[in-house]
Amino acid sequence: MTDNILYGIGGNEKKVYILDGGFSSQLSRHVGTTADSDPLWTSRFLNTHPEDVVKTHLDFIRAGSDIISTNTYQASVGAFLRHLGVSSDEAYGLIQRAVRLAQKARIKYSEECKLLSISSRNILIAGSVGPYGAALNDGSEYSGSYTDLISEETMKNWHRPRIEALLQSEVDFLAIETIPCEKEALVLVNMLKDYPSAKAWISVSCKDDTSLSHGENFQEVARKCWESNHEQLIAVGMNCCSPKWVANLVRNIGNIPIVAYPNSGEKWDPGVGWKDDQCEPLCTFVPEWLQLNVQYIGGCCRTYSEDIAAIRNKVEHYRDNINL
Repeated sequence: MTDNILYGIGGNEKKVYILDGGFSSQLSRHVGTTADSDPLWTSRFLNTHPEDVVKTHLDFIRAGSDIISTNTYQASVGAFLRHLGVSSDEAYGLIQRAVRLAQKARIKYSEECKLLSISSRNILIAGSVGPYGAALNDGSEYSGSYTDLISEETMKNWHRPRIEALLQSEVDFLAIETIPCEKEALVLVNMLKDYPSAKAWISVSCKDDTSLSHGENFQEVARKCWESNHEQLIAVGMNCCSPKWVANLVRNIGNIPIVAYPNSGEKWDPGVGWKDDQCEPLCTFVPEWLQLNVQYIGGCCRTYSEDIAAIRNKVEHYRDNINL
């Protein structure tokens, strides 16, 4: 992916790209159930509800997303073998199906625009690459504790099949996301060098407004990632955290392009579920983020197509009034 194929809001000096929201949250509206307790999470629906996956992508595109992510956050060949009883080839094919479903949504959107005689946006597809810990089904992806026990080589070998399936299916770039610790972040950033034409952003998960979930300082890790492979990284940032933390996490970080797609602000209580934490709408944080070099903005858990539409409206208002 190169800059000249990117579409975003803004002039030549700075562009802002609107991402999608919480895929699981939006998808639940179509399938009628959540995937919260499923070891495959939403990737099971690649096998059982492919058309609902397409509808979910379309919801976000229609709401204003410039970039949609494939439904592969918790997809892996090993997990599909264990939980679906498919062959290795079939498991690999399901990951590739996720890309085709996103591409199908993009085509449908373009066709809709033609019928309405309106201009269509250039929608890009990011191949979602979630952390190793998500496949362990023990909650360790929220702490990164598993990386204290396994080798870098183990992580590389686990990530490689999904990365190759996504790249072979011609995603525009990879969304390496919700990475809880420095060790895995650097493993993935350096793995990109095995695929010289690939581009990616890397987004970590954080436990407060200074630290990754595993405890490392966010800005130190962000700089290490950028310096390790700025030729292939399009942005560094965070997701699946409180929107209240984003500004402090990135303030004074320098000229690194930032990606931010936090949760709604609600908190997850294992015994109760999602609890409202008197959170403000996600879009209210956008003007401050735009002043802090956040160039890729979306939502994660408990964010819906309406949230993405509100974010886009806020960015367009900012652009019109501040000459973004």
